[in-house]
Amino acid sequence: MSNSIEVEIRDMVSEILEVPVEKLAPDVDFFKDLNVDSLKAIEIVAAFEKKYRIIVPEEDIPKIRNLGQLIDYTRNISS
Repeated sequence: MSNSIEVEIRDMVSEILEVPVEKLAPDVDFFKDLNVDSLKAIEIVAAFEKKYRIIVPEEDIPKIRNLGQLIDYTRNISS
C-alpha cells in the first residue's frame, strides 16, 4: 500500500475525530487514548467503507482500535 493511502486514512480519521494529525500515531488507541465513543467509531468505519467501497464486517469493527490497525485492515482487503 502506498504512503498516500496511509496519509488519506490518517487525514480522514483526524478530521472525523477533530484531532491533530500529529496525535494520531499508529498505536494510539482510539478509545483509551482519544476517548472515542461508539458513535465516532461507527462514523470512522462508515467513512472508511464509503471512501474505499468496502464493507467492514460487524465482527471486525471492535478489532480496529488504532490507526495502524485500520491501515493494516486496508492492506489485507486490497491484497
